[in-house]
Amino acid sequence: MFENISGAIMSESTLLKDLARRCKAASKVVAQLSSNDKNALLLAMADHLVVAEQSIIEENIKDVQNAQKNGLSDAMIDRLVLDSPRIAKMANALRDIAALADPVGAITETWRRPNGLEVSYRRIPLGVIGMIYESRPNVTSDAAGLCLKAGNAVYLRGGSEAFFSNHAIARILHKVLESFKIPIAAITLVPTTERSAIAEMLAFSDEIDVVIPRGGEGLIRFVTENSHIPVIKHYKGVCHQYVDDNADIDMAINLLIDGKCSRPGVCNALETLLVHNDIASVFLPRAESALTDRGVEIRGCPGTLQYVSHAKAATEEDFYEEFLAPILAVRVVNDLDGAIQHIATYGSDHTEVIVTKDYAHAREFTRRVNSSVVLVNASSRFSDGGELGLGAEIGISTTKLHAYGPMGLESLTTKKFVVQGSGQTRHASNS
Repeated sequence: MFENISGAIMSESTLLKDLARRCKAASKVVAQLSSNDKNALLLAMADHLVVAEQSIIEENIKDVQNAQKNGLSDAMIDRLVLDSPRIAKMANALRDIAALADPVGAITETWRRPNGLEVSYRRIPLGVIGMIYESRPNVTSDAAGLCLKAGNAVYLRGGSEAFFSNHAIARILHKVLESFKIPIAAITLVPTTERSAIAEMLAFSDEIDVVIPRGGEGLIRFVTENSHIPVIKHYKGVCHQYVDDNADIDMAINLLIDGKCSRPGVCNALETLLVHNDIASVFLPRAESALTDRGVEIRGCPGTLQYVSHAKAATEEDFYEEFLAPILAVRVVNDLDGAIQHIATYGSDHTEVIVTKDYAHAREFTRRVNSSVVLVNASSRFSDGGELGLGAEIGISTTKLHAYGPMGLESLTTKKFVVQGSGQTRHASNS
């Protein structure tokens, strides 16, 4: 049994429904906030996170210790850890969101009909955003900030491995909401680690307007297959870098190191390297040296094994895999078309890179590869809302409907028609 925010004792199922209803009611309040009020709220939240840094770290240590006891991977633990620089980054993300233009109320398109009607699209909040996420506690403040700025309430179900961290962050954000006389249900965090809470949440179609899952493949599939609510998937990131036959080799090595080694446990890290056959004998030995020096395991196709002495033989499954670890699948391809076909077969519509000095090849790659982010001569790690100028992102959508790619503020709104007339009627008057 659980106690709700009013002190009533109820079952888990009843509690979750009660929280969702309160969140829906709070969304009506948030939708009416002015831009100035929302910005002041976010700036206050940023300041309070920094002031309460030590209390957040103390709770985070509990999560990290539990993760270590439970044998979570180093990559998962890296995503879980909060320290002073990461908390400062969380606060700065909220400040960045406050500095962004408010999408709510923006008129995006206007046209005049032959009968004189003035028609326009105006951006409005979605309502209640349901977030289901794993590991990263910074998502708690990022999601709250983005949803609030876009005029939405947010219903959060964080991963059990970050339970203490998420609740420490939520308590701080709730204090700020209270000081602004905004219902704390505007940021609702599910108070249980039970997986059944996810299934319960996915049935709240009257209270939650859209669900955004962020996490492993199993979580995404469960949400997609069981939700009664529209889902914007943030599916696995099988990100590719293709090294063309006339690529700048030094550039390609630098992009490979940054894409694979800077943070291998994130969704925009490289998982597969594709190399043009004509450059493989020169490029792959250098790539092997750079990768093995940094502890990366290489799993290569037969063509790769000719030039890389320390590689393991890749399986077919390796090319579908989001490793989220210092492991890289490598394949030698005959040409640009071979690289594009490989991505079409094994990719996850996330992020792809081409390294080339040939403008025609770059143009062909960007035309035919329809992943959510396609980069030319730049690291896959730029597939990020902040790096692309959107501010903090709520995730990277691999769902083409509604939003695709890094989701910033505009992706958390929809559009309504506003029609201005001067007495026009659809049919001629009978009088």
